[in-house]
Amino acid sequence: MPEIVLKNVTKRWGKFYAVDHLNLHIDDNSFITLLGPSGCGKTTILRMIAGLETPTEGQITIGDRVVFDSAAGINVPANKRKVGFLFQNYALWPNMTVYQNIAFGLSNIKEQLPKYDFEAMKAGELKKALQSGKRIRDLVEECRDKRGKLDEDKIYLKFMDSFTLSIYTAKELYGLKIHEAADPDAAASKKSEEYSKKLEEIRASYEAKGQSLSEQYAVTADGKTLIEERKLTKEEIDKAVRRVSRIVKIGMFMNRYPAELSGGQQQRVAIARTLAPEPDVLFMDEPLSNLDAKLRLEMRYELQRLHVETGSTFVYVTHDQMEAMTLATKICLVNNGVLQQYDAPLDVYRRPANLFAADFVGNPSINFIEAHGCQKADGSLELSLLENQKAVFQPDEPLNLDGWFQERDRLEQEKEAARAELLKDKRAVEKSNKDEAFRYHIAKVDESDYAIEDEPVITNEDFVLGVRPECIRLEETGAVPAVIYGAMPTGMESTLKLRIGKFLLTGVVFGSVTFRLGEETGISITGSDILLFDRKSGKLISSGRLSFC
Repeated sequence: MPEIVLKNVTKRWGKFYAVDHLNLHIDDNSFITLLGPSGCGKTTILRMIAGLETPTEGQITIGDRVVFDSAAGINVPANKRKVGFLFQNYALWPNMTVYQNIAFGLSNIKEQLPKYDFEAMKAGELKKALQSGKRIRDLVEECRDKRGKLDEDKIYLKFMDSFTLSIYTAKELYGLKIHEAADPDAAASKKSEEYSKKLEEIRASYEAKGQSLSEQYAVTADGKTLIEERKLTKEEIDKAVRRVSRIVKIGMFMNRYPAELSGGQQQRVAIARTLAPEPDVLFMDEPLSNLDAKLRLEMRYELQRLHVETGSTFVYVTHDQMEAMTLATKICLVNNGVLQQYDAPLDVYRRPANLFAADFVGNPSINFIEAHGCQKADGSLELSLLENQKAVFQPDEPLNLDGWFQERDRLEQEKEAARAELLKDKRAVEKSNKDEAFRYHIAKVDESDYAIEDEPVITNEDFVLGVRPECIRLEETGAVPAVIYGAMPTGMESTLKLRIGKFLLTGVVFGSVTFRLGEETGISITGSDILLFDRKSGKLISSGRLSFC
């Protein structure tokens, strides 16, 4: 499957930038989720790669083929990019059966395809199926109802699944009446010889013209497969429909209409229709949002399995961070049209690039704690936080904080210089939806405090600590006194709100424990995944341990 590369891709309407100079490399056979809040540009990115939206500028490559290049004037239409698109609302034809819905797109395909001899293919498939007459008889006998009557539709399905046949070839196999013979093996052997003879005659006719048939029954000349512009035959369409129906497990619904299916079954039909043309890349735009919570969870497992079985590259849009975390090999986190982080799910969770990434990924949400302090000679930071609680932050790797600040300022200057240089171009358009520093939230008992607080002057001694709820441990002898302000038990775990002075922290306690509101306790913060952010830029400085003095 192909890799996808986006270089400096931008999409704007007037001064509004939906996607702002995006650079992205999607590896082949990966499962990428485009994650972010509503209106951040996720779907626009997806539609630009698929060819449903035209970028303002940039370049998009799928495999070794450039499908869009603003400088070169290249814009390959969507139907020529060999991609599949799964929409949020499924878009099934209500007046067509499941089979017809899946086959509809295949019947409209007309492109350069290998030239096959379908008579030879059918003879070869029947010859292979006739290797055991006893097996054919047993498959037929499995399709008798309680009254002993044969169900022909079930027989065809058995033959198609067992021998990988189209329904037309399956009907011909049943019409040979092998199951009625006194010696089914002998009857099958006799018929197999007839098909072998027919196959030899077809091969000989090609050899007389200086051509030959490959093992897959493609017509070849001089060792090369002949290509012709044609539509798919009814046998090819049927095989494709049956193949994808087996993958998504909807073979029993082929004659039903969409209105007769549940939401999950309709979802499977939409997936099957998208997979039928064998796209190199499968795009999905919030395909599970119409399902209930239980069915959504089941379909996540199905999509994981589907990704492995098809070997395709999946690009998936969602604003549900649980979907992104559980499905993706990599998360592309976007905000205001700008790429925030592109990493494996656990890396985004454990090492978020900035305050926005830390806040958006994780449920319950991360705790942000403002801190003030400076670095000591041994590399640790002496901090004051939570109403003058004293603590020491020990980075997990050597940290030169002064050097980090210098690099931060240098990169910001380069960014501003590049923006100024870009605006010198008469065609350049200044961004109206300007990028602003992420406004993180500090949970307090009385939220009205924010209305009367003045905007602080931020220096290089101001930091924000990010503490995941699972890092907070309740201990009677904990260094920081706290009061249980709220408790939500779910059986497996309890989510707690802990009051420390005027601040509230969220903690998770695993196990079936009952907590009493107003109960006094102590807390400690454990683990080496405590995050230290620069308050000025919002960027991650380091991870490490936090201990209270």
